Amino acid sequence: MNLFFASFLFLIPILLLFRRLSSKRVPPGSLGIPFIGQSLALLGAMRANTAEKWAEERVRKYGPVSKLSLFGKPTVFIYGQAANKLIFSNEGNTVAFHQPQSMKMILGTRNLFELSGQDHKRVRSALARFLKPESLKQSVAKMDEEVRRNIEMHWQEKQQVTVLPLMKTLTFNIICSLMFGLEQGKHRDQFLASFQAMMEGLWSVPINIPFTRYSHSLRESARIQEMLKEVVQKKKIQLAQNEASPHQDLITSLLSMVDENDQQLITEREIIENAMLVMVAGHETSSILITFIVRLLAIDPTVCEAVLQEQEEIAKSKSSGESLTWEDLAKMKYTWRVALETLRMIPPAYGGFRKSLTDIEYGGYIIPKGWQIFWVTSMTHMDNSLFPEPSKFDPSRFENQGSIPPYCFIAFGAGTRICPGYELARIETLVAIHYLVTRFTWKLAADDLFRRNPTPEPTQGLPIQIWPRKLS
Repeated sequence: MNLFFASFLFLIPILLLFRRLSSKRVPPGSLGIPFIGQSLALLGAMRANTAEKWAEERVRKYGPVSKLSLFGKPTVFIYGQAANKLIFSNEGNTVAFHQPQSMKMILGTRNLFELSGQDHKRVRSALARFLKPESLKQSVAKMDEEVRRNIEMHWQEKQQVTVLPLMKTLTFNIICSLMFGLEQGKHRDQFLASFQAMMEGLWSVPINIPFTRYSHSLRESARIQEMLKEVVQKKKIQLAQNEASPHQDLITSLLSMVDENDQQLITEREIIENAMLVMVAGHETSSILITFIVRLLAIDPTVCEAVLQEQEEIAKSKSSGESLTWEDLAKMKYTWRVALETLRMIPPAYGGFRKSLTDIEYGGYIIPKGWQIFWVTSMTHMDNSLFPEPSKFDPSRFENQGSIPPYCFIAFGAGTRICPGYELARIETLVAIHYLVTRFTWKLAADDLFRRNPTPEPTQGLPIQIWPRKLS
């Protein structure tokens, strides 16, 4: 009897949900198995690099709007320019930023991904103050130093390297140096090991049982938070004793922000969780972008020659050992167009999530209040009506970015949710590519296959054979 009663209680919310749905014009589709839904199918498709086909099959079966269940939540799948406009232009009114439960539990609820309204504006403004171009101009030399150190340690005197892990190490070191003021050493290495382990379970079914990706990521997240607490406390003491500048790194910048009553604007928890978010966003996007540019330059000699010519002109203007400057980066116009076209064809984020704050009429259907909205990036980037011959690599698409219709190229988001680290990613990418193309030539050393986990990555890490290059 008790078992029957327990089963009945379990079914009540499901019955209420179906009763509610029957009274609305919800999109077609199936919610699948309770809690699991289509989560495993999506994750499997991403890891097999068939996520685009998975989305296309949904569209063929149900149309451009459909319902499903992802990561334990009823969800509506959408894509395209109109979908992007709904996602990025209605922040706080009809939709709110929302991440899968796994990401929320691993990264926390007080980071920029989860905040909305005035809280989002307050924290975003604080991050933007440090990440704006005027501030980052002073950091070009430090990034230059990190790139050259990475090359000297891991590239010089080598005949073969594996690009992705080296780029992940490079961008993580840049984040640690610029954002946290952590120089090379044991502490930074501990951060990197825990961070890479944490990343494995960001998109996962949130069932906390031993030996799952989710459980492992939660454990590593707790370790990172403890390490960041130590960094924050150390920075507080340094600031109090005038041993640190409010502008020397992101954490001291956030700690130094106070209101008219001399109260700290950003809480310690917000500093820690947004530091973790910066680690994820700044590390993943740039390392993946640089890796796929290296891949492109190995298979497209025409683009490679044009990038090399632009970078050689800059290299010839520098004396031996002289760092790149902000003005040098401004001359790398073609190289950055190559980067943008790479992001169009292989966006680091396959898609993202929002939450409906009210019943939303969209595409002839109702997206019920409280549901997840899952939007896909790549289907818009590869839309022939927006980008003619979308499978053709063509950097000239970005010669005049104003000609690209709004809400069509969304590699860095749009509207109030555009990535505040855009300039940081641009500097990291251009500095790295400059030194790689002017010092080395290379070719692929393995099959050119990749998967999403959840970000795209070559299945073997992109091993390449390398040779020293002399300036022509």
